[in-house]
Amino acid sequence: MLTNLPAPLKGSLAVLLVLLNTLILFPVLILFAILKLIVPVPLVRKLSTLALNRIAWLWIGFNNCLTDLLHRIEWDVRGARDLDLRHWYFVTCNHQTWADILAIQHVLNSRIPLLKFFLKKELIWVPLLGVAWWALDFPFMRRHTKEQIARRPELRGQDLETTRRACEKFRTTPVTIFNFMEGTRFTPQKHRQQDSPYRNLLRPRAGGTAFVLSAMGESLHTMLDITIFYPDGAPSFWDYVCGRVERITVHIRTMEIPRKFRGMDYANDPELQQEFQTWISELWAEKDELIEQLKASSANS
Repeated sequence: MLTNLPAPLKGSLAVLLVLLNTLILFPVLILFAILKLIVPVPLVRKLSTLALNRIAWLWIGFNNCLTDLLHRIEWDVRGARDLDLRHWYFVTCNHQTWADILAIQHVLNSRIPLLKFFLKKELIWVPLLGVAWWALDFPFMRRHTKEQIARRPELRGQDLETTRRACEKFRTTPVTIFNFMEGTRFTPQKHRQQDSPYRNLLRPRAGGTAFVLSAMGESLHTMLDITIFYPDGAPSFWDYVCGRVERITVHIRTMEIPRKFRGMDYANDPELQQEFQTWISELWAEKDELIEQLKASSANS
């Protein structure tokens, strides 16, 4: 019955209910965050982290239930078997719209540990969410450009050290580290500006992924390479919450990260840098071909 509501009404109702859910869970989250901060006992902090992750799981689960209740999305999920909540994962995905995050959370919640994103340090000031991300140990990063490092050589290596300190929190509790390798959403304009060699993707940025693999060492050896395809065209965030999305394909490829890239010294080994960038480029070429196949299959259906 609710799926028959007018799209703007469904969108407004979804946003209102998500906000209400956030306001209910937020005080509980803050309580455990304060406990984790002021009690310097490893067991207490670990249990607080587990409780915080559970609160986030409930928040995402509620949002997913809203999607199922309000919308009629035909999900085509491939490769989701054999995922494990007790395992550490690195996840990457093509990026077309902010709806990608909602789709990924819908598919992966309860199948793997909570997704943790690397965020720009300025995002800690986002109302409610900034504090929640901090409490959940989302790493806040300040990335230095090549120009900044050229002017101030003492900054060299600080990005990796910041990443390493952030990842230290992930060594005792299973976690999923998520990164959009393209760094931004795909648009035809960005595609032309980059002169991307791929038909459906922007150029991947290997550096951020390399830093994570360097910092995590042997703790992280499995990658989930996710490809999201919208047969009817990539929707906006508002289109998604309004229920205007009818079909979503999510293809998950589980793969072992090559041993030589785990704990590598990416910043100081030019030969290994080249090998890693080649590996990422090959993954992206395979992803691009998969999207072409999905487009052809959708056109024929």
